[in-house]
Amino acid sequence: MITKKPVLRICISCRKTYNRDTLLKITKDQKQGLIFSKGMGRSAYICKSKKCFSDSKIKKKLQKALKISLKPEFIDIFEKEIATCNNNPNKGI
Repeated sequence: MITKKPVLRICISCRKTYNRDTLLKITKDQKQGLIFSKGMGRSAYICKSKKCFSDSKIKKKLQKALKISLKPEFIDIFEKEIATCNNNPNKGI
C-alpha cells in the first residue's frame, strides 16, 4: 500500500512550512488576474494566523512572490477573504 505524503508549502510571511490545505493560496493567472484559493500559475501561500495576514510588510511580500504590483483595492479584498477563511475554519481551500 502506497501512502501519500502531504503537500507542504511555506507561508510567505512567517516562512514556516505547513500542509497546503491549511494555507490561503493567492494565484496570479495570465487571463483572470489574481485569484484566491484556486487556479494555476505563480502562487503565494499565507497561513491563516492573525500575525501573518496583519503583517505590515505583507503587501510587499505578495508583490515580490507574485512578481506583480498590487493595486490599493486588492488589500481590501484580501482582508475580506481572510475574514471569510477565519469564520469558516473547516472550509477547504
